[in-house]
Amino acid sequence: MSELKSLVEEARQAFAQAATPVELEDAKAVFVGKSGRITALMKGLAGLSVDEKKAQGAAINEVKREVEALLQAARQALADAALAKQLAAEALDVTLPGRQRSSGGLHPVSLTLERIEGIFGSMGFEVADGPEIETDWFNFTALNTPEDHPARSMHDTFYVEGGQASAPNLLRTHTSPMQIRHAVQHVKRHRAALDAGEGMPEIRVIAPGRTYRVDSDATHSPMFHQCEGLWIGENVSFKDLKYVFTAFCKTFFEDDELVLRFRPSFFPFTEPSAEIDIQFSSGPLAGRWLEVAGSGQVHPNVVRNMGLDPERFIGFAFGMGPDRLTMLRYDIGDLRLFFDGDLRFLRQFA
Repeated sequence: MSELKSLVEEARQAFAQAATPVELEDAKAVFVGKSGRITALMKGLAGLSVDEKKAQGAAINEVKREVEALLQAARQALADAALAKQLAAEALDVTLPGRQRSSGGLHPVSLTLERIEGIFGSMGFEVADGPEIETDWFNFTALNTPEDHPARSMHDTFYVEGGQASAPNLLRTHTSPMQIRHAVQHVKRHRAALDAGEGMPEIRVIAPGRTYRVDSDATHSPMFHQCEGLWIGENVSFKDLKYVFTAFCKTFFEDDELVLRFRPSFFPFTEPSAEIDIQFSSGPLAGRWLEVAGSGQVHPNVVRNMGLDPERFIGFAFGMGPDRLTMLRYDIGDLRLFFDGDLRFLRQFA
């Protein structure tokens, strides 16, 4: 019996010295494994008498239960220690403020587009929308752009599958097609009144959106933004164009001293045509002339393609780059920053 009692104490010490679950399982094998000391004692009962077997067997079973209880306690102790260590490593200081997600903000170009729409909206201009994959007719033909124009070259324009061989589809190179689409629908709605010789509400619309050209450097991107404007009526002149765009620029840049210059130019869809330059009165660009838009009186062929009589209806159009306006407004030197997705840059506008 003294041997059995010493066995329990030896097991207690062996389990207490085990620092890991693996060491504990090794210690267990010494006592209750297939070749363990308690297992050997059970096998030794075979040579005893019936009465001795009964007494000795009961004592061995009691020792086995105590050893197994000690084993279970040791296992629990190791598990508790591992959990305590994990909790200590992952401890949270509840006295510190919690981590919060920072709020997002609009992209600088989106801010510019909203500003453009707001300013022209105050002048009575609607906002038109249209597909980015355009037909050859809306993108070129309806805008009086001949077939031999460089813009129709495969090297200058992203053509896509679909359409006809003679009139393929393409990623729109400007947002002027949206003007044509809007004007055609406007004329259809008022066709009966026009045929009856009655008047028609003026077409006054801007068309902001993404456009695509094969171009990429510090001031150009294959994907960029444009905003076209159109005003068609029975008594709309170049004077109205100068007034509207001058008012827009002064409001957009918040500079009443801003000077505009309309420089003669050429565009297939306007005649006469003019580039629009601006000159700031102050700041790092003060005194310099900077081109910001193209404009002109809508060409009679374009008015005709809208379904209107160019002898009766006249108007102006303009086109500008919101990306460039954003660069000027925020003094940004590289267009590619808009599309790199660098949060260090974008957070400045949030």
